[in-house]
Amino acid sequence: MNAVIVAVLTMLVLSLLRTNVVMALLLGAMAGGLTGGLGLQGTVDAFNSGIGGGAGVALSYALLGGFAVAISKSGLPHLLADRVVVMLGSNQDAQRVRMVRTGLIMLIMLVAISSQNIMPIHIAFIPMLIPPLLLVMAKMQLDRRLIACVLTFGLVTPYMFLPVGFGGIFLNEILLKNIAANGLSTEGISVVSAMGIPALGMLTGLLIAVFISYRGKRRYDLSKIEAVENGGAEVSGVRTLVAIAAIGVAFGVQLYTGSMVLGALLGFIVFSVSGVVRWNESDGLLVDGMKMMATIGFIMIAAAGFAEVLRETGEIASLVESSASFVDGNKALAALLMLVVGLLITMGIGSSFSTIPIIAAIYVPLAVQLGFSPLAVVALVGTAGALGDAGSPASDSTLGPTAGLNVDGQHRHIWDTVVPTFVHFNLPLLIAGWIAATIL
Repeated sequence: MNAVIVAVLTMLVLSLLRTNVVMALLLGAMAGGLTGGLGLQGTVDAFNSGIGGGAGVALSYALLGGFAVAISKSGLPHLLADRVVVMLGSNQDAQRVRMVRTGLIMLIMLVAISSQNIMPIHIAFIPMLIPPLLLVMAKMQLDRRLIACVLTFGLVTPYMFLPVGFGGIFLNEILLKNIAANGLSTEGISVVSAMGIPALGMLTGLLIAVFISYRGKRRYDLSKIEAVENGGAEVSGVRTLVAIAAIGVAFGVQLYTGSMVLGALLGFIVFSVSGVVRWNESDGLLVDGMKMMATIGFIMIAAAGFAEVLRETGEIASLVESSASFVDGNKALAALLMLVVGLLITMGIGSSFSTIPIIAAIYVPLAVQLGFSPLAVVALVGTAGALGDAGSPASDSTLGPTAGLNVDGQHRHIWDTVVPTFVHFNLPLLIAGWIAATIL
């Protein structure tokens, strides 16, 4: 069996069986490396050479964790929660609750979408924005699985549809460039038109999550949230203004420099200099924040090693080629197999940006040979690359939401982020991508 299939399925099955995700990634990498002929030492060497790729993001999240704890120390979460209680009213009118709930969901979605283009900071905003809102969500009994879906939608859909910000990189610099490099002219092709139907698939999944799957209430332990907030903090206008200023500094620095580490560090310094966080408390708060984000950081590091093992086996290309040889001229079947293989590869690598160059070399000549239009080829390759970004245990589009939603230990990465986003986005995107490839 193909080493990529063995590695990814091993990792996914172990994760679904509640094995620690880091352990699942390690065991999956070992299974894939041994199946791919790397041998034990070769697999270990490949894994070790890859883990450095996730170290920078892991360090960023460790510092962002400390920054999130400092935000909690400022009393901002309690202020937000108190304001929501006032907005809801003493009688908890159902219509008013729905309005506040809808407003909060829309706010989170708009910020997530903006993180891909208007302020291209990707997942860096999540540990700063979401933890302060957990108390608000809990008081409204808002299901965090819905917020995970909203965040993932905002992180993935803009870059696969709108050619600005990260979308400009994905669509123009990676997708169209690799398609052109493999023999198909992309002159005059509108990526918005090509990826419009797949984007509608993502929107369909979001609407199902909002109005069907997670419209009900879900209870969370308020005491656990308050414990993360250091037992509740003093609320004052000055502390609130400092918190807002620190968040603004962190956002601005990250946007200007591209460094999450520097942004989180300077944001934390604002808290320290202002006195909201005392100098003798700063070490403890940073340690608490690092503990809070440690799991996410180690998953990111392990995921980078896992992806490197897949590349070293050399069997990603053979998987793509074998799927191509199976279609026997059937366009509909070819489109479906290409999308499924793209899903499998991206779920293993955890990055749609890294998947496109791998699959384009085989998919573009095959699609042209089978008679797909240029617009359909763009939709097919673009969707095949984007598939799996949502729903992969190793993707930052799922790790980011978990980092923000699980600071109090009440949100599981696999069953509360990965499975919901896989069901609500990968399946509709697979169908929509297949439709786009066959009708365009």
